[in-house]
Amino acid sequence: MAEIKNRLKVAGDITLEERLVAVNRVTKVTKGGRAFTFAAIVVVGNGKGVVGWGLGKAGEATTAIQKGTDAAKKNLIKVPVHKGTIPHEQVSHFGGARIYLQPAAHGTGVKAGGAMRAVLESVGVTDVLAKSKGSSNPHNLVKATFLALSELRDPFTVAQNRGISVSKVFNG
Repeated sequence: MAEIKNRLKVAGDITLEERLVAVNRVTKVTKGGRAFTFAAIVVVGNGKGVVGWGLGKAGEATTAIQKGTDAAKKNLIKVPVHKGTIPHEQVSHFGGARIYLQPAAHGTGVKAGGAMRAVLESVGVTDVLAKSKGSSNPHNLVKATFLALSELRDPFTVAQNRGISVSKVFNG
């Protein structure tokens, strides 16, 4: 499995908004009866290119959500957002989930479903086309989306690495 790059340390001045992606009730059957626990996937972001995800597990749903939020704040990445969309198209997969992200024109909106929508809106992307293929498991969709977002490259960084102007990156 590929490791998500460019992690950030949480600064005190960053305000993060949390989004609950999924809550799963887990039942463990024992000799004494059934034991219920909850697993919550939470995405946090500031809407300006910083986003993180976390998984929390606890006996109560609210505690699981809080643990997920705390875990998400420790797992932040910086995503290049260019004019409200992503800089280039990206394909990624994690487990059985396969995703495709494509930049879109201004006014298109976030054309994505479920777990991918929560991640993309938290990062601050306003216009993007996204397609999920394969598994619709929210755990794997969130991880695949984060993998794709962590592999995005900023056009200014690409221009600097290639030693060319930014307009040449866009226009060829």
